[in-house]
This record gives sequence, C-alpha cells and structure tokens, in this order.
Amino acid sequence: MPRRLKITVAYDGTGFAGWQSQSHRNTIQDHLERAFERISGKPARVHGAGRTDAGVHALAQCAHVDLPDDRLSSARWTEALNALLPPRIRVLRCRYVSNDFHARLSAKGKLYRYRIWSAPVLPPFEYRRVWHVTRPLDLDALRMAAKCFVGTHDFAGFAANRGRQEKTTIRTIYSVRVRQMGFCVTVDFDGDGFLYKMVRLIVGSLVKCALKKWRVEDLTDRLTSGRVGPARFAAPSEGLFLVRVRY
Repeated sequence: MPRRLKITVAYDGTGFAGWQSQSHRNTIQDHLERAFERISGKPARVHGAGRTDAGVHALAQCAHVDLPDDRLSSARWTEALNALLPPRIRVLRCRYVSNDFHARLSAKGKLYRYRIWSAPVLPPFEYRRVWHVTRPLDLDALRMAAKCFVGTHDFAGFAANRGRQEKTTIRTIYSVRVRQMGFCVTVDFDGDGFLYKMVRLIVGSLVKCALKKWRVEDLTDRLTSGRVGPARFAAPSEGLFLVRVRY
C-alpha cells in the first residue's frame, strides 16, 4: 500500500518563482519533487496546502506526497530531504498520515503575516523581509481600517486574476492583528482561506489609509461593492509570510 507523508516546510522565497511547479523548474515544489525522486528513485508529486507567489516566504507551509512504501522513517525523510534541498528551503518535520489527509482539501484555515518597516533607513538584514515604507504611518488609522476586513465578505475587490475563475470570492477573516515593535509593524490575518494576492492587496489599501491617501470609507465602499475599481495597489511580495496552516 502507498503511504502518505505529510511534510512541513519553511522557505525564504527570495530567488524562487513561488510554490507552484513551472517549466523552468525553480519553484519550491520543483525542488522538493526533485529531492524525493533522488531519494526514492521514482517521480513523486508534492501537493501543497496552497500556492505562495514569487518572493513570498513561509514559516510552516504544509504539503503531502504519496510514497511507494514506508521503508524510511519520518525522521529519516526529514534528514535525507534537507541534505539535498537548497539552504533556503528546509523540511521542518515529516510524519506518516492517513491517506484521507490532503494538504489543501483538509485545511481549515491559514495564518499570514505581513511585515512593514516604517523608518527612513532599512537595516540590511531586513532586506527582502519587509516592505520598506519611509513615510510615517498613522497606526490608529491602519488599525481602524483593518477592522473592516474581519468577518465574512465578498473579497472580489481585493483579489487578482490568476487566469482561472474562482468558484466563489467569499471568504471569512477571523481576525486581523496589528502590532508594532520598534520600527517593524506586523499585520496578522487569520482566515478560512485567501484569494490570489488578497493579503497583499488588503495591506496595500491599509497602508494607503495609514498614509492618508485613502479614507476608511473608500476602503469599505470597495469591500461592500465587491468591485475591483481603479487605483489598487498590492504590497510587495517580500513582506509576506505564510505562518501556519490549520487542520
């Protein structure tokens, strides 16, 4: 009987073309599948909990793969995969699961974090880890705007076209948490699912409110109307982290 292995993966998205396999073979999925094939000697399809875009990072992405057998222990798989993967991709842990488990279909929700550096100078070690905003942010306005997204809404106005029609653009965000530590502002989104570029488009609108370029009413009008409308801006990919997939 084939055995299903669940893997939890962390990666620095810099230099990779996102999660989803592409013809040039420089994605997270591609590197994982090559590592599995080298170890087992057979092609393996890795199924992720979701796609992250080029430049987006993950602290704990989840995926599964079906293996011919379970001759290697889960700990041995972790060790063997990390020996072959690039240093910016690391398997944190593996474990065998029921064949009923599916990394994407079994997921109940996800937590994303967006990091903003609000200061004139960006420290070099934060390069490609944050969105550098040199102008001061009105955090009270940002927090007020963030509250508008909590709940169940049609997020069509805060989603990009991936090239295929979504079954529905209705999603539920359970919480949006804004925190500041020094010059770093983090915005955590906990929801049941997210559309293509949804978090980045929301953060772009929040920062426009925090810079007094938008009113909160402009944001809520777009949210309630469900229309795409003009002047949308997606925050840069390098500030976005997939923190956790909930099952």
